[in-house]
Amino acid sequence: MRGQYHIIVQNKRLRYEFDIRRNITIIRGDSATGKTTLYTMIALAARQGDSSGVDVQCEKKCRTLDELDWKIVLPTLHDCIIFLDEDNLFLKTTEFARLARNSDNYFAIITREDLPNLPYSVEEIYGIHTSGRYHDMKKIYNEFYHIYSGETLLEEVRPDECIVEDSNSGYYFFRDICEGKGISCKTAGGKSKIKDKLKESEKENILVIADGASAGPEMNELSQYMKIHPKTKCYLPESFEWMILKSGLIDGNTIQDILEHPEDFIESQTYFSWEQYFTNILIQYTQDTYLKYNKSKLNESYLHEKAKNMILNVMENIIF
Repeated sequence: MRGQYHIIVQNKRLRYEFDIRRNITIIRGDSATGKTTLYTMIALAARQGDSSGVDVQCEKKCRTLDELDWKIVLPTLHDCIIFLDEDNLFLKTTEFARLARNSDNYFAIITREDLPNLPYSVEEIYGIHTSGRYHDMKKIYNEFYHIYSGETLLEEVRPDECIVEDSNSGYYFFRDICEGKGISCKTAGGKSKIKDKLKESEKENILVIADGASAGPEMNELSQYMKIHPKTKCYLPESFEWMILKSGLIDGNTIQDILEHPEDFIESQTYFSWEQYFTNILIQYTQDTYLKYNKSKLNESYLHEKAKNMILNVMENIIF
């Protein structure tokens, strides 16, 4: 399944209207914000149809899963948008993550908890905004959107230390940049270890660099940490590979089309996270060139001055 889908869920008293564009969307909010009502309305419409009094408008079929038979039902569903509530205890299980990974459905998960088994995007975490009977969704981390998700920073960041999510090519690139500027650069060894690495640091001006396409489960803790340590900043592009594609190093109109509307190109059953897709595209487009990309070991061509500057230009207002 691929693409963006507009959804309207309404009855005589309430109306929800929103878009879903990735395989995993997280809907958050405190009690009495309408989360459970949305789920209940979709469940009623799926079970009772027109007699439910709920009208669900979407190109794709919208439905829910029940706790008792989800393992049996989920493999039989195809090309649907499946809504799940935090009361579904299976959400945190590795078995659900495995079945979701192999599914061609989209999942909209209504939960206040983090789900570390699922690689969801920072940009696809929403809260429900209410205006009378009308409800829509807004990004929970909207204040971070331009600051932390690969777009323009609102203020200049001059880090004394960089903490890079993993130890692959992205880390080698930023380590090279930092070494030339006398800046400390460390690998966290995985998204779940970023917080621990921050606690170990003795620096104040710290820049965390991680894949925004899958960093959603860590964002709650990171945002709380940054409130206490305001000099810590996060840069969360889709991935390092996305940065290379965005830089213009790789020519091609198709690449620009992909970057503008990735949801139209990324098949959810094949790529559980968009980061996987951008890696695959970069490998394909550089296969027989001097920029041949290897995720585990950085091609030194990316460390030539021109290439470095083009990639760094994607990171507006970050000054090394």
